[in-house]
Amino acid sequence: MGHSHEVGSAAGRHRWRLAVTFVLVAVFFVVELSAGLLSGSLALISDAGHMAADVTTLGAALIATQLATRKDSTGRRTFGSYRAEVFASGLAVLVMIGVGVYIGVEAVGRIGTAPALATGMMLVVGVLGLIVNLVSIVLLRAGAGESLNLKGAYFEVIADTVGSVGVIVAGLMVSWTGNAWWDTGIALAIALFVVVRAVALGREVLAVLGQHAPEGMEPAELTDALMAVTGVSEVHDLHVWRLTSGMDVATAHLVTSPGARPGDILAAASNTLRDRFHIAHATLQIEAAGDGGCQGADW
Repeated sequence: MGHSHEVGSAAGRHRWRLAVTFVLVAVFFVVELSAGLLSGSLALISDAGHMAADVTTLGAALIATQLATRKDSTGRRTFGSYRAEVFASGLAVLVMIGVGVYIGVEAVGRIGTAPALATGMMLVVGVLGLIVNLVSIVLLRAGAGESLNLKGAYFEVIADTVGSVGVIVAGLMVSWTGNAWWDTGIALAIALFVVVRAVALGREVLAVLGQHAPEGMEPAELTDALMAVTGVSEVHDLHVWRLTSGMDVATAHLVTSPGARPGDILAAASNTLRDRFHIAHATLQIEAAGDGGCQGADW
C-alpha cells in the first residue's frame, strides 16, 4: 500500500487575518441585527443574516486551521477532524435559508402597511458595515491566493459588501421618497441572493458528505491516467472523494503486468495523482496479475 500526505500551511500562516476578520464581523453582526430590530429595517435584518453566515464561515475556517495541527487523542478519528468545516458550512446553509424565509414572511406581512423606519440609523449602520467589509477584504486578500479556506472567507466577505451597499441604497431611497417599500424590496433582493448562495453551498456540502467525486474531477480520467502508468494492466475499485476543502482523497487497486516492479509503479501512480489531480491523500493497492483476483474487497 502507498500513500502521500499534503497538508498546506498557508492557512496557518495567515490565521491571524482570519481571527481579526472574525472578530470584526462577529461584533458588527450583533450591532447590525440590533439596529435592524430597532429601526424596523428588513434590509438591515437580511444583511445581518448574511453576516451570521459569514461569522459561521470564518469560524469554520479558524477551526479547520486549528484542527489541522491537532493530534487525535482517541485513536479513532483516522481522518482527523477536518470535516468540522463541512458541518459548520451546513449550519451556515441553514442560517441563510432561515433568514431568507423570515424576510419573505415579514415582507408579506407588510403588504398594505407603511412602517416607520429609522433611516438615519440604517445609513449609519450601512456605512459602518461597508467599512468593516472593506477592511476584511484587505485583511483576507493577501492569503486568498494561497489557501482555499481563506479564499472561501474572502468571497463571503465580498458578497456581504453587496449587502451593505444595498442597505445604504435602501436608507437613501426611503429617506428621499418616504416610501418604505424601497426597504422591503431591497431586503427581498438581498434575501433572494442569500438563499441562492445557500442552495449552491448546500449542494457542495451534500456532495462532500455523500462522498461524491470532487467538482471538476472525473473518475474515468483518473482511471485513464493510472492505466497510462508503465506496468499497470488494470485499474479497479477506484474511489475518489473530498474530505474537506482542499483535501481530496483517492483509493484504487492496480494490477501489474508480468515483470513490473511494484515499487516503481506505486511511486509513479502516486506522483500522477498528486501532480495531475492534486490528490491530498492517495492509498494504492498493488496486485500482481494471476494472483487469484482482487484481494481485500468484497463489495
